Amino acid sequence: MRIYLLFRPIATATLIAYLFLRNDSDARWEFDLVLFNLVALFAALSIVLSPILDDPLGRAGVFGAIIIWCAGSITSSLNSFFEIETVLNLDVIAQSLYALFYPLAIFGLTRAIRFKSVSKSLELLDTFIIAIGYTTILTALLVRPAMTSIEGSVFEVFIAISYPVGDVVILVLVLLLVLRQRASWRNSLLLIGATIFFLSDFYFLYQSYLGKYEFGSLSDVGWLISFIFLAEAFWFAGNDEQVAQSFNPAVATIALLGSSAILAIAILQPSYIPRFLILPAFVTIALSFLRMGVAINDARNMSNEQILARTDELTGLANRRKFMVDCQAFLAESGSLLILDLDGFKAVNDTLGHGIGDQLLKQVAIRFLRVMPTDGLLARLGGDEFGALIPGQDGMEVARALKATLTYPFHVNSNEIRLDVSIGEASNVPGSSVTEQLLRRADEAMYEAKRSKLGVVSWNNQLGTYGPRL
Repeated sequence: MRIYLLFRPIATATLIAYLFLRNDSDARWEFDLVLFNLVALFAALSIVLSPILDDPLGRAGVFGAIIIWCAGSITSSLNSFFEIETVLNLDVIAQSLYALFYPLAIFGLTRAIRFKSVSKSLELLDTFIIAIGYTTILTALLVRPAMTSIEGSVFEVFIAISYPVGDVVILVLVLLLVLRQRASWRNSLLLIGATIFFLSDFYFLYQSYLGKYEFGSLSDVGWLISFIFLAEAFWFAGNDEQVAQSFNPAVATIALLGSSAILAIAILQPSYIPRFLILPAFVTIALSFLRMGVAINDARNMSNEQILARTDELTGLANRRKFMVDCQAFLAESGSLLILDLDGFKAVNDTLGHGIGDQLLKQVAIRFLRVMPTDGLLARLGGDEFGALIPGQDGMEVARALKATLTYPFHVNSNEIRLDVSIGEASNVPGSSVTEQLLRRADEAMYEAKRSKLGVVSWNNQLGTYGPRL
């Protein structure tokens, strides 16, 4: 049996042992410091050891969030059970660690649900912008009224309101993401875990507000249950059939505008916005501009990929895909479709090698392009076959010019090479042809030109016969 499989149920088993040994007795460090936090630790390890392959960033985010929360819980427990003198207040350290749980959880849960994406850079930036931006905006809206009703320093007020703000952001974000995808075990378990954490946190905050919360109460088990559900979710694969849609850009834009407003208020009314909100607001703005740069770069790369997808890599001409697409539009106007097949090229490949053959094709493409009309299209269809779309009535004139470009020899690596070309032409009458028919006629004319050694042959549409026009 593989040892890592033991970590899947060990968190649940440890929780059951904690509940059995605890048995409603008073808080004891053996149970509430050691056994309690072992549940969270085992849940985090279960995430890391899951054999399901998916986005490692999402896995690392949720793992880090639980570990940070566990560190806060251990610090808080040490402060409750033992009198430890430190330079920094252990309670402040614990509260700070709890606060760090939220950005990691938001990032990890978002990635776990949406681990397939078009642009991972954009997904990463969007997640941070939403997590930091909206948390900052909601905190800025609540911090002023909270300071009038909550006793303590500005930092303590910030910590007090960061928990419910973070809880709401996590639950709403996970709920929206899950609803936009097909149902799956992973998404369902992540949603259940986020919901249980939300309810446990709000119950804790409510009890603390009433002054009834007691350290080590059984209500704390809700956090551990939520971690077990989150860990279990990573033992199920995500939605392979459906790629999650990208965030609406307006969501990130609102975060940018809100953070900009916070900085503007901080400049105009320095005493209204606490200083600790300036940094996350600035980070949100910086990330938004970085996102803009990444989006522009992605768009440029996508445009380049689209160009490459319709370009022949060897000659730089249009490829067959581009040719077929343009043929559809070409049917709406009068013109000629040409199919060109090189004569003698196979012998060059067989005797001199494919490297020489590739160099020769490049030179052929250059010669052909010199006589092509500006409104025409020349494409390499594959091998030594080319195609051309010539608008208007000059199809045969262009065909003769294309053939004439091969009347003098090529020089490739000290080799003098002579080629010829057979060209078939099919005239298009708007509304009377389809692409396949036009291609077949030009192809038949090309084979007749090759068989009869006439060089250029036009398919006679009226007579239904071949008619050489030399």
